Parts: sequence; structure tokens; C-alpha cells
Amino acid sequence: MPSTEIPAEVRQIADDIRGMRIRGAGELARSAVRALMIECKESSAKNPQDLYDDLRKTARVLLETRPTAVSLPNGIRYVMHRANQARQQIQDVEQVRMACIKAGEEFIANSKTAIERIGEIGARRIQDGDVLLTHCNSSAAISIIKTAWKSGKRISVYATETRPRFQGRLTASALLQEGIPVTMIIDSAARFFMKEINKLAIGADAVTANGAIVNKIGTSMIALAAKESNVRTFVAAETYKFSPETMIGEVVAIERRSTDEVISQSELSKLPKLEVRNPSFDVTPPEYVDLIITERGIIPPQGAILVLQEVMGAITPEELEEYRTFTLAEEVD
Repeated sequence: MPSTEIPAEVRQIADDIRGMRIRGAGELARSAVRALMIECKESSAKNPQDLYDDLRKTARVLLETRPTAVSLPNGIRYVMHRANQARQQIQDVEQVRMACIKAGEEFIANSKTAIERIGEIGARRIQDGDVLLTHCNSSAAISIIKTAWKSGKRISVYATETRPRFQGRLTASALLQEGIPVTMIIDSAARFFMKEINKLAIGADAVTANGAIVNKIGTSMIALAAKESNVRTFVAAETYKFSPETMIGEVVAIERRSTDEVISQSELSKLPKLEVRNPSFDVTPPEYVDLIITERGIIPPQGAILVLQEVMGAITPEELEEYRTFTLAEEVD
């Protein structure tokens, strides 16, 4: 029989993801994969099917934490696909357990290597003397900027605050530690300063099949301002951020977060009829994007569908449907 309880450490990881104590698309994916590995190690299952059922239960809990972060379900798919293959081919539960753990280790290692590779590829598109604008806190975009700086290119950066949680301060801190000159601006000042910018370098929480970019709220307005000013927009995104569901007509869910991030409850109580809405992400059309820089190389937005076909080709339509409905399926005892 599958286990009835999910390990406490796994639940803590899920709570930390939900509460944004774990943040950043790459770290979300790696943390979710670590949680699956913990489940795999601690499961008391005596046969491959029960072990797989335990993993499915944990996957469902993790998938419910952050609906927009495509990297998280893609990390889960990577492990679950390989666990499913092992379950079907191997009768020994310990060998299936080892296959699951190995898949998790591979994903984590590959995701870290992807950041470095994106930095190397993207830095070649940065010129000496460039003034860059970045929004939010993208490890991939930061990698490009740092790599360009370390190669001897004297660049400077404008970083938005990225309200309401001010992730831009994390970006500024990371760049300043490398000695890179940084100017912080409020999000709504991006268009005002665009005349001083050479390139917009941003990350992505998800890339759709048509090349649209789902990223921190405010990205689409900044990309529009860049387009208007003939400033090229570079998006740094690992291929595990590409959304396979969008190949079959699904849309990426936009996470709505607590009003507490925008206005305190004490202030809100003084405005009893005020409605507050707090979407965490928006969608930037592919027409506003010049290049998407991945660990596999640089593609135009229109090439996103080809990346998805290559990266997700190993997953069967049945598996994709199963993973897609994890959050919707009822628990079966």
C-alpha cells in the first residue's frame, strides 16, 4: 500500500514555495525535485506501483503551490517521467527508487549548468559600454550580466525595484557584489529612462509555444516601452521553463497573491469599499521580444515551439495529461 503521510520535510518545502521563502523559477524547480527525492527515499512502499503512487501524491501537493511557475511542474515531469518508465520496466522497488533519485540529481545538476551556459551565450550579445535594464530577480539574466562584466565589458545596469515584493533589490545586491554599477528605479520610471538604455535583459517564469513570455508583473509594459524606443529585448530562459501545455491550447495560469503585499490590513480597513487585485505575473507578446537565450542556444520567439517539441518529445500525451491534471484529480484511497 502507498504511504498515507507525506514527509514533514516535503510539506515544509511546499510551504516555503507557497510563502515565497523559496523564490526564483530555477530554485522552485530544484526544490520541488528535491522534495520528490525525499519522498522517494523515505517512502515505505514495497513495490514499484506503491512507490509511484507516493510520488504522485507528493507531486500533487507541490503542483498546488505556485500555479504560474512552469519550471516547477516541468521539474516534476522530468522526475515522474523517468520514475514511470522505471516502474513499467523494473520489478524491484529499490531499483525504481534509485532511478528516481538519479533523475532528480540529473535535473538539479543540469539546471545549474543551464544558468552558466546561458550566461556564456548571452554575454556575447552584450557590447562594451552597454547600459542594460533588468526587471525582477532572474538568475539567468544576472548570469548574462555578470559574465559580460567578467569578460571585461564595462557595462552598467538599471534595476527596477519590482514591486510589491521588491525582488529588484536582490538583483541590485548580486550585481553590486561583482562591482557592476547599478542604478535602482521605481517600476513606473522605466519608460522615462528608456532613452538611456541599450538593451533590456530579463528572465521568464514561463515561455509559451508561440514565444510569449510570462514574467513578473510589469514586464509587458517595460517591454512595450523598449519596443517603442527601439531597444532590443533579450529574454534569458532555461528550456525547462517552456510550457508544454500551451502546445495543446492551454494557457498559463496567472497567480493572484495576497492583498497584504499591496496594502496592510489596517490601511485597508480604513477603505472598506476598496477592491485590491494583485496579479504576480503578466504576459509579454512575442512581438516585443527580440531573442530568447537558452542553454541550447539563441532562438527567436517563433522558435519556442521547436524547443518544446525537442525537449518534451519524450513525454507521451497520456503522461502530459496525467501531470496536467494532478492538481485537479481527487485523492483515491
